[in-house]
Amino acid sequence: MSTTEGMRQRLREAGLRVTRPRVAVLAAVAGHPHADAGELLAAAREDLPEVSHQAVYDSLHTLTAAGLVRCIQPSGATARYETRVGDNHHHLVCRHCGAIVDVDCEVGEAPCLIPPDDHGYAVDEAEIVYWGLCPECRATTE
Repeated sequence: MSTTEGMRQRLREAGLRVTRPRVAVLAAVAGHPHADAGELLAAAREDLPEVSHQAVYDSLHTLTAAGLVRCIQPSGATARYETRVGDNHHHLVCRHCGAIVDVDCEVGEAPCLIPPDDHGYAVDEAEIVYWGLCPECRATTE
């Protein structure tokens, strides 16, 4: 199955109408994890040069609401998007260059989903962001 057909299939399975902007944006997010909307606009325009800013933002909103894309926004940073959804993973963020990498949560039952007091909430996701310096930035500061 081609990448484009795979993106179309994912849209259909989520109950979404397949449009060229949605396919281009979903492919851009898949190819550029943790990219912001501006970076995704540039990437989507590689496949669909006429796609507008508004179409990209609308597609990101729709894809996020449908659960095909996850939006993360570390404190002080712009929103970033990824297609890794549904596994409650976390992120490492470099304080210097802003690089973001995925960190897996506990395997099996995720203890990070069980707060000591849930105050009556039905918890379905925990978001943890680890901050520090990536190896490249550490090498330049040592």
